[in-house]
Amino acid sequence: MPTEQMSNANKPLSADGKTYHMETGRGQVANRILTVGDPQRARLISQQLDKVLFEHMSHRGILTITGVYGGLPVSIVAIGMGLSMMDFFVREVRMVVEGPLTIVRLGSCGSICDARAGDVIVASAAFGITTNYAFYTTAAEDPPSSSLPAEAYILWPSVEPDARLTRGVGASIAQKLGDPGRLFTGEVGNADGFYGSQGRAGDDFDDANATLLARIRATHPKAVALEMESHMLFHLASISTGPTGARRPPSIRAACALVVFADRSGNTFIDPSKAAAIYSDVSAAVLDALVADAPAQTPDMHPAEGSVWE
Repeated sequence: MPTEQMSNANKPLSADGKTYHMETGRGQVANRILTVGDPQRARLISQQLDKVLFEHMSHRGILTITGVYGGLPVSIVAIGMGLSMMDFFVREVRMVVEGPLTIVRLGSCGSICDARAGDVIVASAAFGITTNYAFYTTAAEDPPSSSLPAEAYILWPSVEPDARLTRGVGASIAQKLGDPGRLFTGEVGNADGFYGSQGRAGDDFDDANATLLARIRATHPKAVALEMESHMLFHLASISTGPTGARRPPSIRAACALVVFADRSGNTFIDPSKAAAIYSDVSAAVLDALVADAPAQTPDMHPAEGSVWE
């Protein structure tokens, strides 16, 4: 349930300036952000911070941890899964943080390339995969509609991340892994669900997805993985506006690194006993990249006065 009265239905903020879903306000979230899905993963990563200054779990299950890493303010935010949660997070952070935002998603994915469970993928771009609901409603008509949509899933054009930040994240991870054979780069497909729109087979539902993976590979030949969040992150970053309302340059820069949990080609899943160690290494590399990308607090960033890092 909501914890505070909101003042505006279009841009919900409480009387003291807290956002609706994240329940954070000015000075509680840093300009440098590492975002994950799992709160347990966020707490694990927060152990690498020099100091934790703020932690809050909202009524929607979004965990925000802000602290210091390498002498600079950094936030770790666990948002859950899916496009909507990424939308809540990016928009509400933008509401309460002044200045440029740098956001790196560190998530998990299913590989559709040679990457195996435990390998790491850095996204060079992300594209959307959404369910075409009209396909199912017209197919169920008796007699079937003559205007049946051609495909059950819509594949959207790719959106690119910030090039400099992506290079920095990739280089930092490569150095941490020490094995070039474990690091892959390519386009990432972002589905609106975990099962049907990622081409997972099953008999419980008629998902009409038997040819989906083949279509993905044909339409996006550089596709290497499937997941559920980075397309929305890259999209919002690309349309973010600065103080003047202009989209160029965008006020948010984004990148994404993914640990392979599911090898879709070999039909194998990551060993849970190894996942924590892999995330520890990769998250340290991402934190290093965030700090290296913006190695000082500049005047255009959120002011320290009144913040948790003051």
